[in-house]
Amino acid sequence: MALTDAEIIRLKKLLHEQEVHEKFKALKFPEDDNSTINYRFLHEAIHSQKWGVNDKGVPVLESGYAGVVLEGSSRSSKTWGGIDIIIHLSTQVHKNDGCTINIYRETYNEFKTTLYEDFKRRLPDFDLPNKFEDAQEVKSFKIGKSTINLLGDGKHGGGCDYAFFNEAMMIRKEVFDQVEMRCRRFWWMDYNPSFTSHWVFDNVLMRLDVGFLRTTFLQNPFISSGELNKILSYEPWETGSYEIVDNLIMYNGHEVTETNQPPPNIKNVNAGTADVFMWKVYGLGLRGAMKGVIYSNVTWIDEFPTDLSFTYGLDFGFTVDPSALVRYTRWGNNIYCELLWYSPTETAKDMDEALLACNVSDLIPITADSADKYVSERKGVVQMVRELFDMGWEISKVSKTKGVTYWINDTKHYKIHIVKPKNPLTYRAVKKEQENYKWKEVNGIAINQPIDKHDHFWNAMRYAHMGWEIDNLQVSVE
Repeated sequence: MALTDAEIIRLKKLLHEQEVHEKFKALKFPEDDNSTINYRFLHEAIHSQKWGVNDKGVPVLESGYAGVVLEGSSRSSKTWGGIDIIIHLSTQVHKNDGCTINIYRETYNEFKTTLYEDFKRRLPDFDLPNKFEDAQEVKSFKIGKSTINLLGDGKHGGGCDYAFFNEAMMIRKEVFDQVEMRCRRFWWMDYNPSFTSHWVFDNVLMRLDVGFLRTTFLQNPFISSGELNKILSYEPWETGSYEIVDNLIMYNGHEVTETNQPPPNIKNVNAGTADVFMWKVYGLGLRGAMKGVIYSNVTWIDEFPTDLSFTYGLDFGFTVDPSALVRYTRWGNNIYCELLWYSPTETAKDMDEALLACNVSDLIPITADSADKYVSERKGVVQMVRELFDMGWEISKVSKTKGVTYWINDTKHYKIHIVKPKNPLTYRAVKKEQENYKWKEVNGIAINQPIDKHDHFWNAMRYAHMGWEIDNLQVSVE
């Protein structure tokens, strides 16, 4: 007997309700075959927390993770797992009392090209209200009694029960610190490891109360065939010919280098899609040199040339940021530079002592930072330069006749040689800046404006270059 139209509609509704019920059940009782590894890790971390109260009646975490870091390749389900945890917290854990969940990105506008679309796709799977359908602006929305806030541009957003730092590589440490202090229950972050050095690696992953999980796209059972094929197209070497050991790509028992290469992936090489960086970061989920690095090719040398005249460049740092002093010369098509000082100097007296410690001659010009309008009068660059000049140093503010981008590109016309510092900490500082100073990106497209990070050494080098070029400095070392 055939079903009536009404019965068919009713059956479809029942089947849909059963499907939604199963999805909610999968959030509550995640298993290997119905959820992603990132979601299971977050779920376990949250539900394993043990809370008590101190003698003042304030809740304290007695055991378990305070937060979790999800590191991995593109399409490894890191963000998707975070969205599912938000749905689980809102509809199951805090169904009756509600909670506040703050999500952070570097800028608010970045939500529109990322999480907007993810929430738009995922919320209907659970028959939840979807403010992201054709929305222009969604800065806050509700799931049940819970409130989810989307925050960017360095906004802390006040207290919250849970905090999610999406693409944490681009979020400042000060923002994380402020949010963590105001987060009452649990926080987590995700990112593609596109930096070689970062505050997350140095200050977060080392903590015993922080969980860590690294994943790749191969651990996402729900990845589409198109996404899978796109990432696989980046692989530059023959599949299975190499192995990953402690964040290193190994071939024949040794780290892969220019001279120790696995067999090429012929298909990808011939198609022109093979890309070492893209495969390392977005395929393997490993920490790799930043894409868009401004000075990607430099030569490390042992000694500064002894037979050439030179000058100095100085970038000021007062409390947290370091002052950077660089010795500089140009000969033909080559720039030579050496980092002599890399530490904060709060006063002119501190800088005077640093210059003396570095054996700087008071006869050789120093071209210094001139960004006085961005700092206080008490610690202003103008005052620093004036006081150092009065102390007898041949120092002057850089004449910014052209923009930063112009002078960066001007230095890139030359082969840059950097003296490798003998002090391991100083060498690490220079290497960190060389690997991480990069152009800004807007929606994945690089623009001609540098990110204001990892630039102290490079600023000092650029000031010296500007002084050399503008004033045609040719100073005798005698």
